[in-house]
Amino acid sequence: MEIAFCRIDDRLIHGQVATVWSKVTGCNRIMCCSDEVAKDTLRKKLLLQVVPPGLKGYVVPVEKACEAYKNPKYAPFKTLFLFTKPRDVVRAIKGGIPFKSVNLGGMCYKEGDTLISQAVAVGPDDVKAILELLDMGVEVEIRKLASEPKGDVMAALKAKGLV
Repeated sequence: MEIAFCRIDDRLIHGQVATVWSKVTGCNRIMCCSDEVAKDTLRKKLLLQVVPPGLKGYVVPVEKACEAYKNPKYAPFKTLFLFTKPRDVVRAIKGGIPFKSVNLGGMCYKEGDTLISQAVAVGPDDVKAILELLDMGVEVEIRKLASEPKGDVMAALKAKGLV
């Protein structure tokens, strides 16, 4: 399986992903990787309904995504991986998916979070997971839109006093 792109966006598949990111990455598959969302029958059904025409979509737990990545049967897949949180990307890498770069595209603000960009809010566990990704040698960039330049996550975290 070829990795087309890895994005953290808690909305998973939405307009920007369906119309722009899927085209820019040249993917033929979209894999939403989240244990919680995979268990939510309604959300899973809604996500699969908005997969762009001509592409195949999946909503799977992180462990199943790792198994699929390693399965030679899926070698023709050029996959856009979508995650809801940085911790799951860490799990996927430890499970065998060799992401070299991760895009922080959208993480909604929740109580106790800190906004580090226009579209990304992080909590303490997110910061730990991002630092772990950086320690693994993974590029972590902030970018809501494909047309924007990559933002430096470390600079954003430092600017808010989070590291």
